[in-house]
Amino acid sequence: MTSPKPRVVLGVSAGIAAYKACELLRRLTESGHDVTVVPTADALRFVGEPTWAALSGNPVSSRVWDGVAEVPHVRLGQAADLVFVAPATADLLARAANGLADDLLTNTLLTARCPVVFAPAMHTEMWEHPATRANVATLRARGVVVVEPASGRLTGKDTGTGRLPDPAELFEVARHVLARGTGGRDLAGRHVVVSAGGTREAIDPVRFIGNRSSGLQGYALARTAVARGARVTLVSANVALPEPAGARTVPTGSAEEMRRAVLEAAGTADAVVMAAAVADFRPSGYQGSKIKKTEGGEPEPIRLVKNPDILAELGETRHPGQVIVGFAAETENVLDNGRAKLARKRSDLLVVNQVGEDLTFGRPDNAAVILGADGSQTEVPRGAKEALAEIVWDLVAARFAPFPPD
Repeated sequence: MTSPKPRVVLGVSAGIAAYKACELLRRLTESGHDVTVVPTADALRFVGEPTWAALSGNPVSSRVWDGVAEVPHVRLGQAADLVFVAPATADLLARAANGLADDLLTNTLLTARCPVVFAPAMHTEMWEHPATRANVATLRARGVVVVEPASGRLTGKDTGTGRLPDPAELFEVARHVLARGTGGRDLAGRHVVVSAGGTREAIDPVRFIGNRSSGLQGYALARTAVARGARVTLVSANVALPEPAGARTVPTGSAEEMRRAVLEAAGTADAVVMAAAVADFRPSGYQGSKIKKTEGGEPEPIRLVKNPDILAELGETRHPGQVIVGFAAETENVLDNGRAKLARKRSDLLVVNQVGEDLTFGRPDNAAVILGADGSQTEVPRGAKEALAEIVWDLVAARFAPFPPD
């Protein structure tokens, strides 16, 4: 007997970004989800009922008085496995935070006992207004996932924070939240910092010292943390990946740039996970023009100096209760080197994996052993990098002190 399709309510509020929700709907239906679209009355001014019905394959529910005998204002929320609102306007967030039920979508939100996700989209000034920030904090305190909006072009000529994230990334949030179910928001109320990618240390304007890190593991950590309810700061270096929906991404290039960004974000973080491959060394000097090849001559040796040790500095400067996680890429004596590094860096956890040709870097899968400062050892068999990310967050969450009672 086949299992029923996951039931998703896609709420759409009245923002110009409503057209992007069509792509999110397409991805949900094509991946086997049963989707009912619940637009607000004004949202239908942007995208009409025929479009939603054609893409979902289901009648569109938009009015409390439609099909009264089936009690839609109660049944939709009761039956859903996920309610996902995209775009969520400032008005919709305010009504949801205050428990209003003046249309079918807000009624559905009040009756839902499944995970709820809001993907806000609005002008920067509206997103940054204290009223909106308070409403978002209220919703997050209730265990609702409110993803951070992206930065970029807004309506008209305006640019700033408030753009609806890419629908493909929103689909990843939906997929992760559905996979974890009602018990999956154990990082709600937490701020986590994740580093990803590989730093590059400039030799001259066209050359650098770098490594093979793709950033896939760090981005998987960021995505899974968003789905578990965390506020995520992703410090990223030299990757070619779309920004994870809901994470605030800080681009960096060199080890020193990453150090400044990580330490700044760590000041308010409950956990810092250093998944980036930070170059151990950098050239002692930078050549302002391209180093030329000379006929018959050998290049001058490049003298290297040590880069700052970000993980060690985090271990020394952490605030009480903060959980620090490091990564160790080893080619030999993997566990022995990992245990030594764990002690040396004063981390709570160290994710140790063996690297080499066709191992880890650039691959969608990973295998690791996670060492704990408490002597624990968790073996993670080869699998998707998202699976490893989930186990890392399981171990991090178990080390958090509980929130103080209200």
